[in-house]
Amino acid sequence: MLSAMVRVIRQGIMDMIGAARPSIADPFLPKKIEDGRFEDIRECIGCNICVSGDWLMTPIRCTQNPTMGEEWRKGWHPERIALAKKREAVLIVGGGPAGLEAARALGQRGLEVTIAEGATTWGGRAGLEARLPGLGSYARVKDWRLGQLTKLPNVGMHLASAMTAADVLAHGAPHVVLATGARWRIDGVGRSLHHPLDGVGAAPVLGPDALMAGERPAKSGAVVIHDDEGYYIGGVLAELLVRDGFRVSFVTPAAMVSPWTVNTMEQPRIQARLIGLGVGLHLTRRPVRRTEGALRLACVYTGAETEIACDTLVPVTSRLPVDDLWLALAAQRQAWADNGVTSVTRIGDALAPATIAAAVYSGHRHAREFGELIDPDRPSF
Repeated sequence: MLSAMVRVIRQGIMDMIGAARPSIADPFLPKKIEDGRFEDIRECIGCNICVSGDWLMTPIRCTQNPTMGEEWRKGWHPERIALAKKREAVLIVGGGPAGLEAARALGQRGLEVTIAEGATTWGGRAGLEARLPGLGSYARVKDWRLGQLTKLPNVGMHLASAMTAADVLAHGAPHVVLATGARWRIDGVGRSLHHPLDGVGAAPVLGPDALMAGERPAKSGAVVIHDDEGYYIGGVLAELLVRDGFRVSFVTPAAMVSPWTVNTMEQPRIQARLIGLGVGLHLTRRPVRRTEGALRLACVYTGAETEIACDTLVPVTSRLPVDDLWLALAAQRQAWADNGVTSVTRIGDALAPATIAAAVYSGHRHAREFGELIDPDRPSF
């Protein structure tokens, strides 16, 4: 998109281009183009989280630009951030959206930052989801931050560096930030089912994490996606499985597919896409019982039960923080001072699983407020 914009201007095809969402992601887009600083441009990922604020009557947010909507409320400038009052060392565990943004912004503030990621690639959920159908632009969340981090000599980056509580304490950084992300539940618990699905383990279950890691159901048989989350993951996983040759049914307690995407204006396209792919839609239905080869459903209005074929169940329901490291460190709190640790903070999905935009915001907010005197009882605007 960016290269096309530049090309039509330079070739005289157009005199001016207006860019709404790209200007939200980077308000200095024209200036950076003029200066030839293309690598510094935060490119819009097209997630439409910005427009969701209009539908929900909430402050605007942007996945790429966490300062959007906070310029007046909190005095956050999209490009400038004050140097830290004291140059201290910070260890960040986790290289997903929250961890990368915290490392970038803390590094910009002049702190000595080390970021350790247990996997062999950066990006966390943003990198994994970018491999799913239609979500390739999500890679920009990690790509832009990695590009900025390479310019910061005070940030050390380490892949394939899983850390235990002993490792964290031995590292010696006085401040520890845990950005360890979240994992999808596979027991069926979500918005409409508040306890594990009866018989959930009666036959194979594959969660979104397993599918994004490359696992697939057995080639023969029916695959059922139970979407109790209502955002985009259920739909793109259905498309992924159809593309790979599986027969897919889509079960949701909602009256439409992916209902939250009404707020991002994507819902009609998602439902039309699934219909066109031949995905069987079972709306206003929730699972009540799993048996070998079948899934029992109940109407959310009448309770009337029906049964569909189900050889592999894919629950897209809710996520839990990956808090093993936090719990281990909390259990050794008495050892923090002896090892020079003065603070351990959770950010992003490790604290509260939400959107990628929320994770980036969480990382940026931590960096902005680091070392500042913040009164939690006083409005921040």
